[in-house]
Amino acid sequence: MFKYINTLILLSWAILPVVAQTPIIVAHRGASKAAPENTLKAFHLAWEQGADAIEGDFHLTKDGKIVCIHDGNTKRYTNKNLTVSQSTLQELRTLDVGVRLGKKFKGTKIPTIGEVFATVPEGKKIYIEVKCGPEIIPTLLAEIKNSGLKNEQIIVISFKHQIIQILKSHTPQFKAYWLSHIKKDKAGKLIPSIATVLKTLKDINADGFSSSKNFVNESYIKSIMKNGYEYHVWTVDDAMTATRIAEWGAKSITTNVPGKMREELTRQAHTFTP
Repeated sequence: MFKYINTLILLSWAILPVVAQTPIIVAHRGASKAAPENTLKAFHLAWEQGADAIEGDFHLTKDGKIVCIHDGNTKRYTNKNLTVSQSTLQELRTLDVGVRLGKKFKGTKIPTIGEVFATVPEGKKIYIEVKCGPEIIPTLLAEIKNSGLKNEQIIVISFKHQIIQILKSHTPQFKAYWLSHIKKDKAGKLIPSIATVLKTLKDINADGFSSSKNFVNESYIKSIMKNGYEYHVWTVDDAMTATRIAEWGAKSITTNVPGKMREELTRQAHTFTP
């Protein structure tokens, strides 16, 4: 009788959706649902919430410094609109990028890449999204060297093919992923196609592909992985979608709510693991 019951239990586990390995939880611009995005406050909060990695966006200033900000200008964050590439670090640091989100964030400044690197604990990772052109690469590599972070803690991501290609040609020890939105054409076919993704990854020597969550499906992800590349996804804030894509093989889930995502995926992993 007990043997029969145990067999039924094992069979039930076999048909449940199981996430073989909990994916890396990447905090999108830090814990950006709860703190100003791309700021030290958001990154520190992400670590407190149990993120495995943080993701930040980086631009080069007029005086050759790297700062953490998503847009090429400050219009969305402050009452003064400065173009990052045409402004000095000192000029950018006079701006308050937190006050719009409430008094408790008043005085929040745009951080440098060095300051962001300094938040990364041992064993954790940082996803560096390069938002500008290849002119940033020499300074970026110098900043990485000065950071003291280990090679495996550094991941570079970009929508721009050239960035990944140049970086991998100079520093193949760092992982680098090509970013792209997934869309559908009028016939319902996914863009970029699998053939386009695989050719691009090979041409630029990328380690993997990272896409938006919309329209992506199991076949698409499996095809990328079958050809020896990693697959990553952004930006997912609900556990159901994250679980489904993780089941299909996503190595990381980038989210605005790292604490919530960590809790939900861990709970589900414990629920389904015999």
